[in-house]
Amino acid sequence: MAASQRITHVLIPLALLILCVLMVLFPVETWHAGVRGLSIWWDVLFPSLFPFLVLSELLLGFGIVHFLGTLLNPLMRPLFRVPGSGGFVFAVSCASGYPTGAKLTAQLWEQKLVTREEGERLVAFTTSSDPIFMIGAVSVGFFHNVAIAPLLVTSHYGAAFLVGLLMRFHGGVSGKDKQLVHDSPSASKEIHKNRLLRAIYAMHEARKADGRAFGELLRQSVSSSLRLIIIVGGLVVFFSVMMELLIQTGWLSGLYAITEQLLLYTGFPPALSHSLVGGLFEVTLGAKEAGGAGTSIPLVYKAAAAAFVLSWGGLSVHAQIMSVLSNTPMRYGPFLFARAVHALIAPILVLLLWIPMMSHYEWPVLFQTGASPELFSYTPDWGQILFSGIGIFGGVILLLLMLSLMSPFFLPRRMKK
Repeated sequence: MAASQRITHVLIPLALLILCVLMVLFPVETWHAGVRGLSIWWDVLFPSLFPFLVLSELLLGFGIVHFLGTLLNPLMRPLFRVPGSGGFVFAVSCASGYPTGAKLTAQLWEQKLVTREEGERLVAFTTSSDPIFMIGAVSVGFFHNVAIAPLLVTSHYGAAFLVGLLMRFHGGVSGKDKQLVHDSPSASKEIHKNRLLRAIYAMHEARKADGRAFGELLRQSVSSSLRLIIIVGGLVVFFSVMMELLIQTGWLSGLYAITEQLLLYTGFPPALSHSLVGGLFEVTLGAKEAGGAGTSIPLVYKAAAAAFVLSWGGLSVHAQIMSVLSNTPMRYGPFLFARAVHALIAPILVLLLWIPMMSHYEWPVLFQTGASPELFSYTPDWGQILFSGIGIFGGVILLLLMLSLMSPFFLPRRMKK
C-alpha cells in the first residue's frame, strides 16, 4: 500500500508538469479550449445548477426535505433502500443535473439522515443529466433532431431507475444504521399515526433544530452554492483544456484505435469511437461528436452513443462528484461502478425502445430538404431553464408522492414487533 502511494505521489506531479509543458507548446489551442469550457459553464451549467442549489439548501433549512422524506419513505425504502428524503434528492437532480444529487446527499449525511452506504446508493442513481440539456443542447443543438429527445430522456432516466434497483443490494443490512438514522424524529411517530401529520411535525422539528433566520439562511445558501458552482466551472475548464491537449499531441490515437476495434467486434460503426472517447473525458464533447458523426451511420447508433456519454458523465463530472464527497465517508468506488452500469444500460434501452418510439420517424441527423436551420438552433435561455427545471422538479415530486400513497397496495407491510 505504501509503495502504491509513493508511485501515485510521483506520477501525479509528473502528469501535471507534462500538462504545463503542453500548455506552453500549444498556447492558442489552450486558450480556445479554456474559453470553450467557460462558455459551457456560463451558458448551460450555471443557469441550470445555481438556482436549484440555492433553493435546495433553503428547502433543507426550512424542513421541507424532512416533510417529503416522511411522506416518501414507504416508497423509497423498499425500492432503493434509501430514506424518503432520497425522493427529494432525485427530483432536484432530475431538474438540475449533476452534481446536485451528490451535493444534497452530502448534506443529508451531515444531518445524519443517511448512513454511508445509503448515501452511496443515493448518489449512484441520482447522478444524472438534466432534461433541458438533453433536449436543448444534445437533441436540438448537436443532433438537429428534436424527435430523439423523448428517447434520450426515457432511456437515461429509465437506466437511472434500474441502477437504483441494482444498487439496493450494495451493502449489508445494519441494525445499527436503523437505530442511528431516522427520516423524522421518533417522537413524531409516537404522537401522530397519520403520515401527513407526522410529516408536518417532522418539518416543524427540523426548522426548530436549524434555528437560522431567513436572511442568514439565504446568505449561507448563496455562499455555499457559489463555492460549488465555481468548483464545477473550474473542473469543466480544466478537462476541456486537457482534452484539447491530448488531441493536439495525438495521444488519443491509440485509444481511438482500441475503441474502433471494440466497436467492430460488437457490430457497431467504428466511426463512433471519437464520440465514445471524447465522452470518456467530457460529456458535452462526446455528445457533440455523436451528433456530428457521418451521415452513413444510422441514427439509432448515434443516439445510443449519446446515451452512453450522458450516462457515463465524463471524467469532469466524476471529479465534481469526488470533490463534493471528499468531506464525507462515502466512497468513489460504488459511484464508479454505478456510472459504468448506467452507461451500459442506457444504450441498450435506446436500442430496445427505438422501434416502439421511433419506428415512424426515420429522419437522418442532417436536416430534411426544406427544413429551416433556424428552427433547430439552440441558444441557452436562463429563464426557460429555470422555469422548466421547476416544472420538472414539481412533476417528479408529485409522481413520487402518488406512488408513495399507492405503495401500501403493492408493497407488503412489515410485521410490527
